[in-house]
Amino acid sequence: MKEPIQRASYQGGYYHICNRGNRKQDIFSDKDDYLLYLNKVREYKEKYKISILCYCLMPNHFHLLIKQDSEVPLYKFIHALNTSYSMNFNRKYNKVGHLFQGKHKQKEVDKDEYLLQLSSYIHLNPIKDGLVKKLEDYQWSSYPDYIGLREGTLCDKELVLFGRSPEEYKKITEEEMKDKLLMKDLILEIND
Repeated sequence: MKEPIQRASYQGGYYHICNRGNRKQDIFSDKDDYLLYLNKVREYKEKYKISILCYCLMPNHFHLLIKQDSEVPLYKFIHALNTSYSMNFNRKYNKVGHLFQGKHKQKEVDKDEYLLQLSSYIHLNPIKDGLVKKLEDYQWSSYPDYIGLREGTLCDKELVLFGRSPEEYKKITEEEMKDKLLMKDLILEIND
């Protein structure tokens, strides 16, 4: 087994982690794949002392917003998670080789205020990619948990919400969505 890519991380740090399928292929093909990945996240977050703040699993990529709660480097969590999931995926679909495209992307979040904005960005992925018209209809993200439609226990929402209500979070995310759609329209007009 290849040695995992070591990236700097520290106890108490917040990180946006993402990765996509090799050659942009799907990494989740059915409901069971999504559920398996979420179960693996739950298993390894306990083992490596990681808090999951929010997530969004898309057909060919994923986003995780994470807090490192121990001195165990974050790359060990990601390596264990993705290796375990890949082995299961390849066995299920009779495939060989890499499931993920290279090393994961990892961006440190250095301001608490940015956690709210970043969680909205992560949750808006299904709209951006045209998978749903209403964000609350996408079941493979933590957004339904954030707005009170589901009682999920995977995410530590309070680290992002800072006491905000589900209604306030929904309003913030909807405003972010309107801003992004407006920006997209402006870019289209400029390019015409």
